[in-house]
Amino acid sequence: MPTPEADVTQLLRAWSRGERDALDRLMPEVYGELHRLAHHYMAQERQGNLLQTTALINEAYLRLVNTREAHPRNRTHFYALSAQMMRRILVDHARSRHRQKRGGEEEPLPLEESCTLAVEPNTNLVVLDEALTALATFDGRKCQVVELRFFGGLSVEETAEALEISPETVHRDWQLAKVWLYREMKRK
Repeated sequence: MPTPEADVTQLLRAWSRGERDALDRLMPEVYGELHRLAHHYMAQERQGNLLQTTALINEAYLRLVNTREAHPRNRTHFYALSAQMMRRILVDHARSRHRQKRGGEEEPLPLEESCTLAVEPNTNLVVLDEALTALATFDGRKCQVVELRFFGGLSVEETAEALEISPETVHRDWQLAKVWLYREMKRK
């Protein structure tokens, strides 16, 4: 009997081949992990945020279904894509809130230079997104490492698997990217 990981990978491959019913079978298998990711993101959002965990999952699901260029290779890659979608949704939502405030200034996101990125409840995801976009212009892999570790909640090993690099490279990229992002965001 195949493991749940093998089932997810098989369903993802079937979905990539165009089998629409594979997606219907896939969602119950991955919903718990998607909920965990979304809950992790929503816990970092400001109080009074109108976006709810379930809405974030649903929006990410709709974007994934409607994105035909996304062809997840395996379970880890699927969660990485989901994390990227959730990041984009939250950044879009933050930008919308910022526009609604008619230019109200927000404080930059404080990134600590520890082993994990510390996020305060008043995180400015727009500033983080701008810094990540700047990082991606000259080092796309480091940007991907941050997306997967910070937004995706993936471990070093899972990130290495998703990017097909060594765990040591992930660790090194993670450390350098955090320092760079901290400095870049401090300037804003």
